[in-house]
Amino acid sequence: MLYGADPKDKHPMKGFEQICFIKNTVSNPNIIIGDYTYYDDPEDSEDFERNVLYHFPFVGDRLIIGKFCALARGVKFIMNGANHKLDGFSTYPFEIFGNGWEKVDPQPEELPYKGNTVIGNDVWIGYETAIMPGVQVGDGAIIAAKSVVVSDVPSYTIFGGNPAKFIRQRFDDEVIRSLLEIAWWNWDIGKITRNLEKIVSTDIEALINCE
Repeated sequence: MLYGADPKDKHPMKGFEQICFIKNTVSNPNIIIGDYTYYDDPEDSEDFERNVLYHFPFVGDRLIIGKFCALARGVKFIMNGANHKLDGFSTYPFEIFGNGWEKVDPQPEELPYKGNTVIGNDVWIGYETAIMPGVQVGDGAIIAAKSVVVSDVPSYTIFGGNPAKFIRQRFDDEVIRSLLEIAWWNWDIGKITRNLEKIVSTDIEALINCE
């Protein structure tokens, strides 16, 4: 029995190809997308990978996005391949042009490396937001449109601006702890469907007691 949208369907809203479940279109093994996460783009919602920039296979970093995330048009993920060597007088990458300039090719350990970029579950990222290398965004976070996210975003907070800063926490600490423990996004889809009203409400006790 099918509950809700089919997670294997590229375009779950029939006749509305602006919405795409991008797990079904991403081919790069270093981009990992959870079920039901969608990208909204009227230009080409299937080509989400064009928004993952400077993601060179020889660097080896990964973009990991959880389940049930909503990614607005123009969201960009800047990966570690964008980094230049910072500790010399010039940051210009002479070495990439060769012809004798390769003699200043930096060693991998000389380049800034921030690690994987990880987006949690049930995260909403607004229009034309840029996420910088190595940023960790917690479950249930919201990032305002046109933000530039340069540091980690805790779970169930709202961040916005350039650079993105804390705006407010969505719920109190105790509720957030409960939400992270419940992790409803890991339930089987039948249980999720049965309890949708509780998932979208603010009654934490009702959510705790879901069956």
